[in-house]
Amino acid sequence: MAITWLADQADTAFPPLEHATEHGLLAAGGDLSPTRLITAYQSGIFPWFNRQDPVLWWCPDPRMVLYTDQVNISKSLRKTIRQRRFELSLNQAFTEVMQACAEPRSEAKDDPGTWIHDSMIAAYRDLHQRGYAHSIECWQSGKLVGGLYGVAIGRVFFGESMFSFERDASKVALSALCAQLFRWGFPMIDCQIYSPHLHRMGAENIPRQVFVNQLAILTKLQGPTQWLLDADISDSVYL
Repeated sequence: MAITWLADQADTAFPPLEHATEHGLLAAGGDLSPTRLITAYQSGIFPWFNRQDPVLWWCPDPRMVLYTDQVNISKSLRKTIRQRRFELSLNQAFTEVMQACAEPRSEAKDDPGTWIHDSMIAAYRDLHQRGYAHSIECWQSGKLVGGLYGVAIGRVFFGESMFSFERDASKVALSALCAQLFRWGFPMIDCQIYSPHLHRMGAENIPRQVFVNQLAILTKLQGPTQWLLDADISDSVYL
């Protein structure tokens, strides 16, 4: 089946999800306007493309999700949390988190984060300013050492990328985010595609149709009016 080309920037409609390839590629082209991005996420679609490529839109089957009440906190991570090695914040360094996520990964030299390029950063910074995109940061001695960012619509958080410059920093950030989202009534985080790292933290694959059915309900609910971490969240990360 041929990939649909989204040429008309005024039309943000996407083809039926069943038209995606076996790898999840659904469409190409279009733009990264706020309207198109929000429409995409509400439909279970996300952009993922290298700097030199056209915009590529994906909706894989199965879909990896992390339920916020089923996070697996390992013994070593629990110890790190108890040691209070990091300070946490929400939405204090959104652009810096994206830039850190874009840096080459020593453990993945063939995937140096080239999909988080200038046009992606600009588009998600716009979403952040509109109240849709959010970051959680991990600090150590005033230095940003870990975190993640994503998009929230209704009561679903769509995770995009995470980074860690210090051991366990991104895991602490994700654990804290799950704890806060659970309090706000967010049942799940979209993790997009399978990764061993997220699987170890409790994420699981579910059928695409199940995921989309959940989105249809959760994205219509009212989300939090303010994105602030509760003062005791560091003490309540599943200890």
